[in-house]
Amino acid sequence: MRHGILAFALLVAACGGREAASPRFVAEGNPPLLSDWGMMTSNGRELVLGEGVIPYDLNMALFSDYAHKQRTLWMPDGVSAGYREDGVLDFPVGTVITKTFYYPGGRGAGEVLQTTGTADGWRPGGLDLSGIRLVETRILARRETGWIALPYVWNEEQTEAELRRAGGIERLTLIAPDGNRQDFAYAVPDANQCAGCHAVDNTTRAIQPIGPAPRHINRDYDYADGPRNQLAEFAAHGYLAGWPGAGTAPRAAALSDPDAGIEDRARSYLDINCAHCHNPAGPADTSGLHLQHDAPPGPNLGLCKLPIAAGGGTGGRRFSIMPGEPDDSILVYRMETNDPGAMMPELGRAVRHEEGIALIRDWISRMEPDCHGAG
Repeated sequence: MRHGILAFALLVAACGGREAASPRFVAEGNPPLLSDWGMMTSNGRELVLGEGVIPYDLNMALFSDYAHKQRTLWMPDGVSAGYREDGVLDFPVGTVITKTFYYPGGRGAGEVLQTTGTADGWRPGGLDLSGIRLVETRILARRETGWIALPYVWNEEQTEAELRRAGGIERLTLIAPDGNRQDFAYAVPDANQCAGCHAVDNTTRAIQPIGPAPRHINRDYDYADGPRNQLAEFAAHGYLAGWPGAGTAPRAAALSDPDAGIEDRARSYLDINCAHCHNPAGPADTSGLHLQHDAPPGPNLGLCKLPIAAGGGTGGRRFSIMPGEPDDSILVYRMETNDPGAMMPELGRAVRHEEGIALIRDWISRMEPDCHGAG
């Protein structure tokens, strides 16, 4: 039996003796309810992960309108992912990955709090739902024919989530720490929008996970029985084979890591937020802008690069990145604007990521000006 069952049982007992759900892989069809997968269960007061379902987190996360996320991984007995240093782990058929989006709730209907870091209510095996608003849980499952992506939206009682393949809009009000209020439309993606982000190769258009690559998940996690490296935990559960150890695996910089330089943090941010489209084979391949973590410095990274077909998306600025001049850089403009025709990323956000903007502005401002003669 895989590791973690005893720790999970202790957690369940601490939560009042609730029985863990039994995960299952659904090989065909689109289950109408999240509970049909058995990855988690909720009674409206607490959300508890199913037996053998492992939570994990990323060093640098994709920004999604300040939503908090709980990510999980599960595999059936007898299969493991293969280690790939430069890409997402090679997950076998039967793998189920979930990502639950939630906010600390405000006092009024539709009010959510703008916070960073870990929201109140988080714990190693799930969520205490007091003061938490669950929004949606997305399923990625690896079938014989490839990956499928299914969004499930939580009901008002927070006891069940229903499949919503056509996507939808949740009207929310984001309340900042200074009390500033911002109404926004949280978008639950439809099937095509899921493919728009998760089909990172514009030729094959095959859906795949984005986050669980070694550089993103090589970090410690506070599990029920203590903190451990996530890749080590996957390996201990039999979910990962062939990894070389935490000291050898690559590690992406975190947004606010005081030990990481501005270059590492900025490149890590662009990698997780932009590179699923902006890579040599991605949906934005015709732009010539490559923002993956290992893209070499130069015009393809945006330095002194004239836009190919940005139209009104330039904000009147000449280069994608004008070294030393964030206010003259198209990249900063597209991060700052909420104009649907110009903002980046195109999907997954309705509000600005102030901390991400500040990071990229700082990165560009420290560059030596060097665009003389470009264009």
